Amino acid sequence: MEQNGADLVVRTLVENGVRMCFANPGTTEMHMLAALGRTEGMALSLCLFEGVATGAADGYARMTGTPAAVLLHLGPGFANGMANLHNARKADTPLFNIVGEHATYHLAYDAPLSADIEGMAATVSAAVATPQTPGEVAGATAHLLSQVSTGGVATLIVPNDVAWLPAEGTPVAALPKARPPHDEAKLADALATLSAPGAALVIGAPCITRRMAELADAIARKTGAKVLAEAAVARMQRGGGTPPLARIPFHVDPATEALKEVRAAVLCGAREPVAFFAYPGRPSKLLPEGAAVLPLCAPGGEVEATLEVLAAALGAEVTPYTQSEVEAADPEAAIDAEVLGRCVARTLPTGAIVVDEAITNGGHMFPMCAEAPSHDWINNRGGSIGYSMPVALGASTACPDRKVLCVTGDGSAFYTLQALWSMARDKRDVTVLVLANRSYRILANETSKIGAGAPIEETQPLMSLEDPAPDWVKLAEGQGVVAERVATAGALQAALEAAMSSTGPRLIEVAM
Repeated sequence: MEQNGADLVVRTLVENGVRMCFANPGTTEMHMLAALGRTEGMALSLCLFEGVATGAADGYARMTGTPAAVLLHLGPGFANGMANLHNARKADTPLFNIVGEHATYHLAYDAPLSADIEGMAATVSAAVATPQTPGEVAGATAHLLSQVSTGGVATLIVPNDVAWLPAEGTPVAALPKARPPHDEAKLADALATLSAPGAALVIGAPCITRRMAELADAIARKTGAKVLAEAAVARMQRGGGTPPLARIPFHVDPATEALKEVRAAVLCGAREPVAFFAYPGRPSKLLPEGAAVLPLCAPGGEVEATLEVLAAALGAEVTPYTQSEVEAADPEAAIDAEVLGRCVARTLPTGAIVVDEAITNGGHMFPMCAEAPSHDWINNRGGSIGYSMPVALGASTACPDRKVLCVTGDGSAFYTLQALWSMARDKRDVTVLVLANRSYRILANETSKIGAGAPIEETQPLMSLEDPAPDWVKLAEGQGVVAERVATAGALQAALEAAMSSTGPRLIEVAM
C-alpha cells in the first residue's frame, strides 16, 4: 500500500517512542485514524469526550516519561480538551496532540467547523506546527517531539488533504533536549543559605523521586532547613520507607502560616510559591515580605543531581526512615476527612498509583499515606477540575500491572465521568472513590474568604448538587463499572479491601 501523509506522521511517532494514542476522532481524522490502526507498535483507546482523551494522555506520560498521542477533531474538539491540556502544560507533561484540519483548499469556504486551531493551540502548547504538504509532516512531527522532550504539550495540525495525499520519505529522528543543570555560580550562596536560621528548601519536579526525598531529608537533618515540595506535584514517589516530604498547603492561610518563619528560600526545580488566587488583605506571594529567594535549579532542571551536589557538599548522609502504622478508624464512625485518610492509608497496596482530586476532604490522606507501602502520588498542578478520572485511566494504561486509586469529589467527577466508560471498555484496574458531599463545598469556603460574603438563598443552589442528588452507583453501572455506596468507616474499609484484592474498574460512592 502506498504511504500517505497520515502514515508518515504515525510512523515518525512510533520510531520516536510514542506508542499510545487516546482518540476522539471525526471526519477530518479518518485517514489519521486508519494510519494509527494499521501501524505496528501503536495502541489505541477510544474516549467519549476530548477532555478524557487529553487527561488520559497526561496520566500515561506522567507514569512513563514519554508522550502519548491524542487525536482530536478540528477546533471544537481541541477546545473540549483544553482544560486538561492546561493541566498537562502546568505539570510539564510531554504530550502530543494530532488535530485534524479541513483540507487546505477547503479552508477558504469557512465551513461550519472552521476555527483558529493554531490560535487555540498556542494557549496550551509549547510548540505548534501545521504542515502544508505531505513532505513536511515527518520533519514537523520530529521537531515538535524535540521541543517537548523534557516536558510540554505539542500540537500538530494536519490538513485533511495533507493526510490523504501520497507521501515520500521516512520517519525523522527527534533530537531530545537536555534538562538544565543547577546554576554553579549560586551553589556557594545556596549552601550558606541552607545552613543559616530561617532557611527553606523548596522542591519541584515532574517526578519527585524517592532518592530526591531521601536527599532532601538528609539536607534538612544536616542544616535544620525547612524542606517543602510545591503545593501540587505532578508525581511523587512515596511510602515504603521513603522519608515524608510535606507540601506547601493549598489554601492561602495555612500556606502563609507554614512559611511565616522563612527568611530565605532556595528553589530547586520549583517556582517561588504564590497563592492560587488573590484575596483581599492577603498576599499573592506566600513567602514573608523581605524573604530572600535563590533559584538554584530551574523548573524542569536536573533536580535530583542538584540535591546530590548539595548533600555531598554539606556532608549530609541518607539514613533509613522508619514508618509508623496508621491506626484504624472506628468502624461505626461516619466518614470524614480523617476517616478517609486512615482507610486509604491502611488499604493501599505496594506499587499503587494514587490520583488525588480530593479538594476539600483530602487533607489527612496525603500525610497518612506517607506511612503506607511504596506508591506514586499524582496531583493536579493546573487546578482545572475534572482531571483525576482521565489521568487515572492514562496511568493504568501505562502501568497495567499496578493498582490505580482515583480519589475525587462528586463535583469534579461530573466534568469527565465518561472516563468510566473507557475504563470499563479497556478493562483498566482503577478504583474510583467519589467523595459525595453533594456540593461544590470549596466554593462555599472561598466566597467569604474572597470578600463576597456568605452564600445567600439565590447563590447557594449554584454550589449545591442536591435536588436532584446524583446517584453515582447508577451512573457507574450505566457505563459498565461495578459500584457500591458506603457511609461508615467499616464499610469503606471493607470496600477498599475488596477493590484492592480484585481487578478491573470499580467505583465506591463515599457519603460524607
